[in-house]
Amino acid sequence: MDLCAGPGGKAGVLAGLSLERGATLIANEVSRHRAELVQATVREAVERGADVEVQVGDGRHVGEDEPGVYDRVLVDAPCTGLGALRRRPDARWRRESGDVPVLASLQRELLNSALDATRPGGVVGYATCSPHLNETEYVVKDVLKHRDDASWLDARPVLAEVAPGVEVAGEGPALQLWPHQHGTDAMYLALLRKH
Repeated sequence: MDLCAGPGGKAGVLAGLSLERGATLIANEVSRHRAELVQATVREAVERGADVEVQVGDGRHVGEDEPGVYDRVLVDAPCTGLGALRRRPDARWRRESGDVPVLASLQRELLNSALDATRPGGVVGYATCSPHLNETEYVVKDVLKHRDDASWLDARPVLAEVAPGVEVAGEGPALQLWPHQHGTDAMYLALLRKH
């Protein structure tokens, strides 16, 4: 499941992978307009036989509505986007310091819902395009502090597999990419195993 699928870039990649692997992808988006963008993005993969369903719903309720259903859940959480300022410099004028606590609360709810929706043994990927600790590491630590059914996985070997040669400093288990080091947005990824 892609829990926060709009506007559809990652869902498109996941749809292609689901076609290759014979998997089913559920792409969830809270906004009907953005869900239509997701639908347009995955259309070609669906025409080629991919099993993709795009649904409109609040990701914060998926775990309650579909507990323990999914093998893998991606939470590319709504965030301040501070890590993408090099591509979207105008975003700095749309953000205020008060946005961070509001978004961090939403991020915690989405991550908890994703964990609830994941079957034992499954994996949740939590990602943001923000380097702000209150949207990254602190969200994950706070969620795990209140749960005994999930734990960190080391994301560094996954990066080595999908992007050979990209060096990531730090002890892990999460990844923080930086524009000046990796030529990307300042992206964060944590992987969590559901017990």
